[in-house]
Amino acid sequence: MANIVETTDLTPRRRGLARRLGTRGPANIVLGLIAIVWLVPTVSLLVISLRPEADFGVSGWWKALLHPLSLTFSNYHVLFAQGFVAGGLLDSLITSLEITIPATLLVTFLACFAGHSLVFGRWRGRDIVFLVVVGLMVVPVQVALIPVVQFYRELGDLFGLNPYGTIPGVVIFHVAFGLPFGIFLMRNFMSGIPKDLLEAARMEGAGEWKVFYRIVLPLALPALASLAIFQFIWVWNDLLVALVFLGGNLHTPLTVFLYDQNHELQANYWIISTGAIVSVVVPLIVFFSFQRYFVRGVLAGAVK
Repeated sequence: MANIVETTDLTPRRRGLARRLGTRGPANIVLGLIAIVWLVPTVSLLVISLRPEADFGVSGWWKALLHPLSLTFSNYHVLFAQGFVAGGLLDSLITSLEITIPATLLVTFLACFAGHSLVFGRWRGRDIVFLVVVGLMVVPVQVALIPVVQFYRELGDLFGLNPYGTIPGVVIFHVAFGLPFGIFLMRNFMSGIPKDLLEAARMEGAGEWKVFYRIVLPLALPALASLAIFQFIWVWNDLLVALVFLGGNLHTPLTVFLYDQNHELQANYWIISTGAIVSVVVPLIVFFSFQRYFVRGVLAGAVK
């Protein structure tokens, strides 16, 4: 009797499982194959960075998968053993962080304030300002490089302060070109927040700063996390702006460091692959760290 009951209970479950596998199985297989194809370049880069220098030019990177014991961290040891020498890997890593972190924080906070003002502010011309911001989004970075360089040099002639060739000059450039998209994103997100919440808080005696800090900011966490991730990745992976403004500087970001190695040392692929893996690790850490706050912000906004 017990066997009959057990069989009767498990049969619908097995049927449901078989039905789900039958409907989702092909889609999962296709997605798995696409994921494998996307991961092949990253895996090959990782394997190349772990191969000894003597193995380059002898065989392909896939040969190392047959002999995993031949992989070593000697390439990383050589590059990190140089320390913070100007032009080295660690020095370029610090320079990238000095550029990316301020540019990300400034764009995130300024865009949040601007979006709040454009949605909940009580001043004329908000729509015109928003249209101007949208228009600035279509301006290519390449078009503005020469005018900005000339503007920096004119500042140096007039006030003796030339940001060209300095890290603050690169940060200002990234902030200026990151703000239009940031304001656009925050304004569109905040426009979906019910204004009745803010009016109720004002009727309770809350000021504008308290309304922003206690109501708007918690609800805007998903958009803030998304903007921070986008801005960090854009600035971190930038080569053109850093090459124009810091090309002749002793302290250059990782992208310029890798570009110089590829330009001057075309045979030393171990330097390029090892530095590329280091440059990939930092954005991944930032992405997964902000992803947790992103999910938390979504849940908090849904509950509120």
